[in-house]
Amino acid sequence: MTVSPFELRSSRTDDTLVIEVVGEVDMATAPELSTAISSAQEGVRRVIVNLTEVSFLDSSALNALVHSQRELAAREIGLRVVSPTDRLVRRVFEITQLTGPLRVVDSLDDALA
Repeated sequence: MTVSPFELRSSRTDDTLVIEVVGEVDMATAPELSTAISSAQEGVRRVIVNLTEVSFLDSSALNALVHSQRELAAREIGLRVVSPTDRLVRRVFEITQLTGPLRVVDSLDDALA
C-alpha cells in the first residue's frame, strides 16, 4: 500500500471556502488542517472540508475538526465535512458518532446544497 503525501488545496466560491484534503490526517498534519479551516476570511459563511481523498485519519484529526467547528460556529460560519459512505474514513465518524455534529455528507454536491 502506497501512502499519499499530505496535501491541502483550498478554493473560494462566493461565501464558501472549500478545503480539499489528500493523504493522511494525523497528529503531524492535523494542525495544518486546523490552520486552513481557521483561515476563513471575512465574508465566508460556510467551510467545506472534503475528505474524499483521505486515506487515514486519527483522533487528532477528529479533535481538529470538532474544535474548528466550534471556532467557526462562534464566528457564525457553518462547517460541513465530505466523507463518502464507501470509504473507510467514513466509518471513523460513524463509530465516534460525529456524523451528525460535524454535518458529514456523502459528496461535495451534498455539501454545497
